[in-house]
Amino acid sequence: MTATTLSWPAIVRLGLVQTALGSIVVLTTSTINRVMVVELALPAMLPGILVSWHYALQVLRPRWGHGSDLGQRRTPWIIGGMVVLALGGFGAAASVAMMTYNLTAGLVLAVIAFTLIGIGVGAAGTSLLVLLAAMTDEKRRPAAATIVWIMMIAGFILTAALAGHFLDPFSPARLIAVAANVCSAAVILTLAAVWNVERVEVINAPTVHGKVEISFAAAFQQVWQDKLARRFAIFVFVSMLAYSAQDLILEPFAGLVFGYTPGQSTALSGVQNSGVLLGMLLVGCAATTWGGNKSETLRMWTVGGCAASAVALTSLVAAALVGIGWPLKISVFMLGFTNGMFAVAAIGSMFSFALGDTQGREGIRMGLFGASQAIAFGIGGFAGTALVDVTRFITGAPVTAFAVVFATEAFMFLAAALLALRLAAPLRGTELANPLALAVG
Repeated sequence: MTATTLSWPAIVRLGLVQTALGSIVVLTTSTINRVMVVELALPAMLPGILVSWHYALQVLRPRWGHGSDLGQRRTPWIIGGMVVLALGGFGAAASVAMMTYNLTAGLVLAVIAFTLIGIGVGAAGTSLLVLLAAMTDEKRRPAAATIVWIMMIAGFILTAALAGHFLDPFSPARLIAVAANVCSAAVILTLAAVWNVERVEVINAPTVHGKVEISFAAAFQQVWQDKLARRFAIFVFVSMLAYSAQDLILEPFAGLVFGYTPGQSTALSGVQNSGVLLGMLLVGCAATTWGGNKSETLRMWTVGGCAASAVALTSLVAAALVGIGWPLKISVFMLGFTNGMFAVAAIGSMFSFALGDTQGREGIRMGLFGASQAIAFGIGGFAGTALVDVTRFITGAPVTAFAVVFATEAFMFLAAALLALRLAAPLRGTELANPLALAVG
């Protein structure tokens, strides 16, 4: 191991940035979303548009990655992005409070706040992943991917629980106070997490030969012409589209087809998330412990995870057709478990594909992959609900509508598995004897 390799405690430290990021995001996309719809009685479309706008801004991720490439320093972008995200999170809470007095002014502030949220998530998240990719030993990448994503989910869970506790009884002033505490804590946690981590890498990093500071457009074109980067970006888009299309329809499906109450359908989401965590842990531990060629190991886990997700979705097709009597919880747990398997393997592979076979464009590559993921998420949730509505309108049968969506997702996961099989791991010029191959898809 070199001096620039992250230790396990250092990986966990950087995972705290994901925890901080997740805490602000869940506050804005969950808590503030609910307050707008329930307490303020605003149309559900309003927070939906704001969250979609935050996803749309993720197309700027390659631009933020290019900025960090030019300076070959990721820490300032992580800190700067988190500060912008925190301002956006606090602004979102303030906008809700303002809406109680002046709806127009509150909406204007909300648009500004969610713009900051989109920019902050993209800048901090992209540079954090590049830093992890560059400084994590190949053998540790599967576990590192698992650690940082579980810590982000921990941020979701912890913030949702604490915010829910301190917001009762609800008032705009309480919401602002909770947001101020969450956002300031996230910035402080980020500062502590990244302190001096990158310093060792900068001092000991080899000279980047042939690095030319060209325009973003030229650099992006250079990356897009890289066949491996382009194929991996397409894989990320297809797989994440399949991954996210059921997000907004699973609970309505349980209610309409199986007669679940709101409480029961919410608990069903907990079953799914438990499966996701277990799937992530399985792949993170197995891929780190077993197999000499980590690239090939992760690629096989990715292919297997995609194929298994298709099987799980096929079981939901059967659930829609059979109805009450089908073991729905088992199918939903299996979907979460297989999704977790695929997600961690894909993220681990993303680290090596971001590094590519040449130095100097890591940020743009990671930004490209992140943008593909965010766009797929933004489209997936809407596309799933739209397909249900259209199919239900044509057939008049909600059972058929849900079955069609689940079958479409299964098909997309199979397509993603085939794309993953075609991915060959990149080789960095200085590491041909010991390839960093992390082919996945």
